[in-house]
Amino acid sequence: MSLPGSTGYAFNRTRQAYLATRVTLAATHWSRFRGLMCTAAAEFSPGDGLWIVPCRGVHSFAMKFPIDVIYLDARKCVVHIEENLRPWRVAKVSLRAASVLELPADTLRSSRTAVGDEIDIAMGQARGASTA
Repeated sequence: MSLPGSTGYAFNRTRQAYLATRVTLAATHWSRFRGLMCTAAAEFSPGDGLWIVPCRGVHSFAMKFPIDVIYLDARKCVVHIEENLRPWRVAKVSLRAASVLELPADTLRSSRTAVGDEIDIAMGQARGASTA
């Protein structure tokens, strides 16, 4: 993914599955606003993720591909999910959410991520995870 910023990983502790091994942090006003707008699908492939902090809801305006979205509370427990959010849509706003993790479409299905799962997100390379 060609977005600037710190990179890290997201691991679903409940399912024992990596959600992303290249997570970019969007924590400034501009990076949260821009998100994945105008990003090509090839620049956001399996293994990529965008963690938006703070965030309670997202939109997919000016996007060219669908995404999966995980809403996380302050303890990084999943409080809501949006699967395959298509371009030019507005997703739910969750007052329980403290941050949102955007992932390539079908990541939630393949990892079986569900509401209540505990997610570890850390900046830095994941141990034993492929960076390909």
